[in-house]
Amino acid sequence: MSHLFDQINDQLKNENKKIVFPEGRDERILTAASQLGAIGIVKPILLGDEEEIKQQADAIDVDISACELMDPHQFPEFDKMVEAFVERRKGKVTTDQAQQALLDGNYFGTMLVYMDYADGLVSGATHSTADTVRPALQIIKTKEGIKKTSGVFIMVRNDEKYVFADCAINMNPDSQDLAEIAMESASTAKLFDVDPRIAMLSFSTKGSAESEETEKVVDALELAKEKNPSLVIDGEFQFDAAFVPSVAAKKAPDSVIKGDANVFIFPSLEAGNIGYKIAQRLGEFEAVGPILQGLNKPVNDLSRGCSAEDVYNLALITARQA
Repeated sequence: MSHLFDQINDQLKNENKKIVFPEGRDERILTAASQLGAIGIVKPILLGDEEEIKQQADAIDVDISACELMDPHQFPEFDKMVEAFVERRKGKVTTDQAQQALLDGNYFGTMLVYMDYADGLVSGATHSTADTVRPALQIIKTKEGIKKTSGVFIMVRNDEKYVFADCAINMNPDSQDLAEIAMESASTAKLFDVDPRIAMLSFSTKGSAESEETEKVVDALELAKEKNPSLVIDGEFQFDAAFVPSVAAKKAPDSVIKGDANVFIFPSLEAGNIGYKIAQRLGEFEAVGPILQGLNKPVNDLSRGCSAEDVYNLALITARQA
């Protein structure tokens, strides 16, 4: 794990990325922000009442002098933000509704990212995933050609790195969704120095079984190849055929994937969630994420059971995405 974040630290030097934390009074957020500020690689922006943030930092004895504190109620360009929010929502909210919404830290923080006051956002220590993701989908929105965001984990063990997706967001992705997840996961892999070799996973390898579920994966493969012919991608694969060269030689001898896949696209959220947890608990991999992908600018969601270290690491990842 440390090797991965050593790489990210090197990549972020002199970038001066600003990451906004809507939960500015949470002890874990304050501890991580203090560490990030001390190192100087990322500039944390803590949202909330400034005096309350300072009092909480003093109470837990952390130095936040390198952090920027911002209170939505005192933001000098609040009217400008309200106007931009109403315009972005294209008439779905009134000015009064926008003013009320932007007093919420997640909406305010997301608008900071949208308006380029910050480069990314990390939330979820005390909020639900929906509270974090909803403003991002409404304001930052997905990239052109991408209909849905998705969640990946970087699975790390010593010098090994693999990308697992979607393990966090889409319960039952269709072929279009899977193709998008594959393409976005390839881009995410490159951010972490993984040269993507993508396996579309199933319970079947190259037609060994036929069902609606396997056809969905086959169709997704063709869509992904059509949209991005440069991808090194194949399927449908059982996991062993994608990962074990001797099995690949028997089950898929003509495939571009020779048992050397490093990006694994699961056919459902159920499969992806089970898969990454098995690798984490039985394989002793560190699971870094979930990392949200497909958005125009990076927003990432913490677990409410997160540690200060989790906050610190996800902030670095968010800055790297930016």
